[in-house]
Amino acid sequence: MTKVNVYVVRHGQTYYNIYNKLQGWSNSPLTEKGIEDANTAGQKLANLSFAAAYCSDTTRAQQTVQTILNLNESGSVKKAQSTPFFREEFYGYYEGTNMDEAWYVAGAPHGVPTFKEIVAKYSIGKAKDFLKEADPFHDAENNDEYWQRLNQGFQLIRANKQLHDNDNVLLISHGNTLLSMMERFAGDKYDLSVRPDNGSVTKMILTGQDVKVEYYNH
Repeated sequence: MTKVNVYVVRHGQTYYNIYNKLQGWSNSPLTEKGIEDANTAGQKLANLSFAAAYCSDTTRAQQTVQTILNLNESGSVKKAQSTPFFREEFYGYYEGTNMDEAWYVAGAPHGVPTFKEIVAKYSIGKAKDFLKEADPFHDAENNDEYWQRLNQGFQLIRANKQLHDNDNVLLISHGNTLLSMMERFAGDKYDLSVRPDNGSVTKMILTGQDVKVEYYNH
């Protein structure tokens, strides 16, 4: 494998998305709109032939990826490989908490009481560190723990001996994970104060050495 095209789709809308709750390793079902999001993404990608598909092992990601694969006209991949490596950030004690309240607890002691202010002054990575610090159990992932896990996901793709140069790979992941990838791989190219749309498509180029972003949140 020299390089592969990775099409990253954020899962369809869930009830926790509507309720403004942190949803990392916890899970809530897709809404009717969430099912539409998955169908819309499937229609966007229907004419692409995929050599492999991956998703986080949450049901919201699994349902989204299966919808997309069912709509794919090439039909070359029937089922995705589910893995915890591509899960959303683990929010620990704050799983299921109102997002604004959780980020206030994490950021206010540092003078940045909202997620946007944490990101503007520090980074998305630092937001992870602040949340773990605020977690009374310290179970939430900090930035290093998060990337150790996510990098294993990229290594899983790289280790797929069935992939060839310029193959297309489908990957279903999550909102904060997309933001985290854009911060690390796209520099300051995109406004990361706004979460990517449910069902949006981002294209990345994965090589044996690095990851480059071709476009984001389409």
